[in-house]
Amino acid sequence: MADYILEMRNITKTFPGVKALDNVNLAVERGSVHALVGENGAGKSTLMNVLSGLYGYGTYEGDIVYEGDICKFSKIKDSEEKGIVIIHQELALVPEMTIGENMFLGNEQGKSYGIDWNKTYGEANKYLKQVGLKESSRTLIKDIGTGKQQLVEIAKALAKDAHLLILDEPTSSLNEEDSQALLDLILEFKKNGMTSIIISHKLNEVAYVADQITVIRDGSTIETLTKGTESINEDRIIKGMVGRELTDRFPKREKNKGSTQVALEVKNWTVYHPLYQERKVVDNVSLFVKKGEVLGISGLMGAGRTELAMSIFGKSYGKKISGQLFIQGEEVHLNSVSDAIKHKVAYVTEDRKENGLILSESIRVNTTLANMPGISRHSVIDRDKEINVANEYRKKLKTKTPTIEQKVGNLSGGNQQKVLLAKWMFAEPDILILDEPTRGIDVGAKYEIYCIINSLVEQGKSVIMISSELPEVLGMSDRIYIMNEGHIAGQLSCEEATQEKIMECVLKSSKGE
Repeated sequence: MADYILEMRNITKTFPGVKALDNVNLAVERGSVHALVGENGAGKSTLMNVLSGLYGYGTYEGDIVYEGDICKFSKIKDSEEKGIVIIHQELALVPEMTIGENMFLGNEQGKSYGIDWNKTYGEANKYLKQVGLKESSRTLIKDIGTGKQQLVEIAKALAKDAHLLILDEPTSSLNEEDSQALLDLILEFKKNGMTSIIISHKLNEVAYVADQITVIRDGSTIETLTKGTESINEDRIIKGMVGRELTDRFPKREKNKGSTQVALEVKNWTVYHPLYQERKVVDNVSLFVKKGEVLGISGLMGAGRTELAMSIFGKSYGKKISGQLFIQGEEVHLNSVSDAIKHKVAYVTEDRKENGLILSESIRVNTTLANMPGISRHSVIDRDKEINVANEYRKKLKTKTPTIEQKVGNLSGGNQQKVLLAKWMFAEPDILILDEPTRGIDVGAKYEIYCIINSLVEQGKSVIMISSELPEVLGMSDRIYIMNEGHIAGQLSCEEATQEKIMECVLKSSKGE
């Protein structure tokens, strides 16, 4: 009989309008490496956030059974005290602090009246040695590369006496050599009795390191495969990940086949990380979008899609940006957001709450933010015109609100997204970059957003749509570029594109084929 260190039974987690997890079951054997695979948005990270206590007891249904006991974690500290430690994809390290300071941040060494720095750095060096990192614990985080930072995060977990280590996309930012070293380290931990759960889109790495593989799709468990007892291959896992049937969830539109006019072209575009300037996040990308076309950009998290979009939009992301931009055949230099807006380029961010909208302000104020001259006369806002514009877009986009004076923070996710679209539509762009335009909104609101996109391209606008949802990319795009690890991994027409072909492009690119 299997010895399970962890069982998650009938876990259901609902956000407003979205059931993220639907009766999910997961059983992890002690001393094993268990992989979770699935598309972006399948529910993998949500499940681990439930386990870690980030989504505390009472916010979900079902049971967490760890070491034979039903656990009711209300915060991350509760799970860490039991030896469950999660390392998120985005590393939680402070660049200006030392390795040792980062490792014991929130877990300070010493007595109540002060930190024992000798103990801090001595303990840190011990755990750094354990993960094979030959750096002084007094080195600043900003002075080491991403691969070494990942090892610092693991050393930090070991310092918390981890028995169950959860790694969310641990190799997404690493090169092949660092990735292999990290996978081998996980296997070394296994030999010493450590249990690990790894979330990864890199199926070749999953096959290398995992004893069991659980496939999650649309918030539900599809199957668990066990190495040695079943034939595990990438085709089978891909089918499990993306095997859903497409339904009529997308409004009909005649695909763009006639237009040859290129609206925007990017040539040899390269972008470096703004903080870690040795790290290339967009690597020699060339692409174009035609007038009246929806161009889809697909790829896994960390592929560089958002970084590409933001760097095009007035260099609002990145350092050492190089390459050429052409609008309507003429080379342009968009060195600021205002430059981009003047050249009729708009960018709808994936993070509407942090970067797209002012939640404490009204629909009226948010709608007109990107085009203040459009409601002003001699630099003075015409309040009547502002009200008319906001009401016009409320009706046009069918935003559900009793009044345009409603604060945006009180709207549903779908209606917030409509306000964000209205903001940029009022700027009257010819080229609209939509980054995850339907993230976190319900099916009905998604359909309405799709109708808005179709309306824009029928007017001759060009839409670049970045999406992690493969059915959305397939259902809406005229052409699709697939990005992986900062570069273009492939291009498919709407006729030839399938979910399997998109995933194959990513996987082949990851292998360097």
